[in-house]
Amino acid sequence: MTPENDIPSPLPKPTVVVTMGDPLGVGPEIVVRALSTPRIRQRARFVVRGLEAPLRRAAAEIGVEPFWRRIRHDAPAASTGVGEGVLLLEYAEHEAAGAPRQTPGPTKLGGEASYRFVEDAIADAQREPGDPLRADAIVTAPISKEAWALAGRSRYPGHTELLAARFQARRHLMMFVSPRLRVALATGHIPLLELRDRLTIGKVFDAIDLGIEGALALGVERPRVAVCGLNPHAGEGGILGDEETRLIEPAIRLAVDAGHDVKGPFPADTIFRRAIDGAFDLVVAMYHDQGLIPVKTLEWERAVNCTIGLPVLRTSPDHGTAYDIAGRGVADPQSLLAAIDLAVRAGALEAHRRAQSRSVTQR
Repeated sequence: MTPENDIPSPLPKPTVVVTMGDPLGVGPEIVVRALSTPRIRQRARFVVRGLEAPLRRAAAEIGVEPFWRRIRHDAPAASTGVGEGVLLLEYAEHEAAGAPRQTPGPTKLGGEASYRFVEDAIADAQREPGDPLRADAIVTAPISKEAWALAGRSRYPGHTELLAARFQARRHLMMFVSPRLRVALATGHIPLLELRDRLTIGKVFDAIDLGIEGALALGVERPRVAVCGLNPHAGEGGILGDEETRLIEPAIRLAVDAGHDVKGPFPADTIFRRAIDGAFDLVVAMYHDQGLIPVKTLEWERAVNCTIGLPVLRTSPDHGTAYDIAGRGVADPQSLLAAIDLAVRAGALEAHRRAQSRSVTQR
């Protein structure tokens, strides 16, 4: 990606693939709400991978007329291109996964369907340049990790791990972006008790390094980075744990030696306040909840989950499937709208770079 203030204009319309997420969660509703806005649809060509029945139910619930064209995902016509507006690539073989249930919650069928949507979106991003279905960016609506496990897909705890595996990304990062706070995670979807064995100097350094890469891509010219400690009070000089001196401080020194503006480790219970007040552009957290609690408390409706380190940008809302409110017409699409906005901007830059590359090659 390119810093926002260096974005060329005008940019070509990118192709953005949106996965519907779990058919029984709020994914269908927030996808319909977000893409029903003409202003959004004019900015890109959208491909939705999902099921039509849940999308139609969501449209009826919120009073929106269906606005998409529908083609079976495996039909020959699906490979002819996206065209303008929204193209739904439907998975009729997974139709049962979208049937309403009396008791909300994850299902094996929903897990398999949502997993398939993501696998095929990744394949779209890996298509050859010039392919009409080549994805310039991916937006993923919420899935249930439990549903993926029920479907036998527990090898991948979530989107991030599956994307990293399929793109063979040796280094990758979960980064959360909101108007007032950016947070990178040194570790992601792992049990808390495994941190002692999984947190390393390399993990912390990669989070700093890739977090800076992501911040630069979002237009921060020289990111000022704060790194959290792992233990209460950042270890209190070793009294409350030695991970700060043994793992985190060496990683910070490596980043500083590489020319980055990085400070810490700081106690996690105070450093986010300083970042919100403008002292830092990025906070690097050591584990999932340490970074996500402040983000979701502060920016629940506007935060975006970005996967950094892939050939294309992947974005997602910062909330889950919300089974308890699914199908009631009350889901808020703001986080998905923010994810789409970021993906469209990044995808347009990707399409622009590809066009420039082809132009140079043809000279």
